[in-house]
Amino acid sequence: MLSNDKLNRINELARKAKTDSLTKKEKEEQASLRKEYIQNVRSSFTNQLKTMTVMDKEGNDVTPEKVKKLQKKNKKN
Repeated sequence: MLSNDKLNRINELARKAKTDSLTKKEKEEQASLRKEYIQNVRSSFTNQLKTMTVMDKEGNDVTPEKVKKLQKKNKKN
């Protein structure tokens, strides 16, 4: 999870970019923070998929094969 300080800095840079222009260093920092944020979101989503099961109305497991493979891979690690 991203720290509150980093999230606040992302928001601060976004606000500044809307009102003023960012320096080259600030743009680089913003890009780095955004990249880290996106990686964190993707990782969290993948972890959610690893624990999900999809059931139809009759109670049958209809979890997609791609998700089942991800879950099996996770169990091996």
